[in-house]
Amino acid sequence: MIKRKMALLLTLLLAAGTILGACGKGNNNSTGGNKKNGFSAGMVTDVGGVDDKSFNQSSWEGLQAFGKANNMEKGKGGYDYLQSTSDADYVTNLTTLARQGFNLVFGIGFLMQNAVDQVAKQQKDTNFAIIDSEVKEPNVVSILFKEQEAAFLAGVAAGLTTKSNHIGFIGGMKNAVIERFQAGFLAGVKAAKPTAKVDVQYAGAFDKPEAGQAIASKMYTSGADVVFHAAGGTGNGLFKEATDRKKKNPNSEIWALGVDRDQSDMGPDVVLTSALKRVDVAVKDTAQKAKDGKFPGGQDILYGLKEDGVALAPINAKASNKAAIEKAVKEWTDKIKSGALKVPGTLNELKTFTVK
Repeated sequence: MIKRKMALLLTLLLAAGTILGACGKGNNNSTGGNKKNGFSAGMVTDVGGVDDKSFNQSSWEGLQAFGKANNMEKGKGGYDYLQSTSDADYVTNLTTLARQGFNLVFGIGFLMQNAVDQVAKQQKDTNFAIIDSEVKEPNVVSILFKEQEAAFLAGVAAGLTTKSNHIGFIGGMKNAVIERFQAGFLAGVKAAKPTAKVDVQYAGAFDKPEAGQAIASKMYTSGADVVFHAAGGTGNGLFKEATDRKKKNPNSEIWALGVDRDQSDMGPDVVLTSALKRVDVAVKDTAQKAKDGKFPGGQDILYGLKEDGVALAPINAKASNKAAIEKAVKEWTDKIKSGALKVPGTLNELKTFTVK
């Protein structure tokens, strides 16, 4: 009798377990990427890599910060990245992370627009984020920045620093993003030093520091004493050239301006400041929203000065007019945030830009 009761009890327990197990396998597609318990986020770099001292590195730092804040580990099931060596890797890397079960996958840079669009259509259960471009899919959020606002402040700093009245701008590849940097920078120089000449040259790549150095060398030789780059890893050549010249002639007054992240570590004696593009903030914010079930799929999210998505890094303490630059930067920042000043984001808008 006792054995019979025990057998019946065991049967009931097994049946209950089966029912509960079936309930636990219900549909959970509310946020996409439901391949795993918990939450995981990955990113695919463009050809620059996570150690490019610029755009990709800032993105990776943001994903690492998100992982740390949520007690996640690097690797499958936590947070991770795949590095692309050429544009042929984009689709493969995005697909790999999606198939590995990452709930959210970032495509870093406008160069990945077509790849993200293609893979997002194929991997509908995964959420994606594209930086610096737009993809109109319900499982993709497009993250954009007002680069021109940070570049404007960099232009103000450059205009107040130059003594030769000759400034340089090095661009990576011609596209809408770099045009925003160029337009904003030229507007800032115009606001601070209307008589200054700005030499603009493009390297045609974001991963060719030797090209950046060659362009910087020509600019400094021709009389420029302040040079700003918006060229990713190519811009590392600017810092090398400025540092080399400073070592040869410590009394020379030349400066370089960084981009995307605070690049003062690239040359403490020559980096005046950097136009910050807080990709790290955007990556961390987006990942957290996705984890919290608030993924803004199908939307464009725009980060500017007002949203703390762009800014200007601290002015080098060795700058002779540091206080004057800081004062001017604060005044212009307040005007931009209040809406009193609209910084041009295209070269056409720059043509009609006037300083009030």
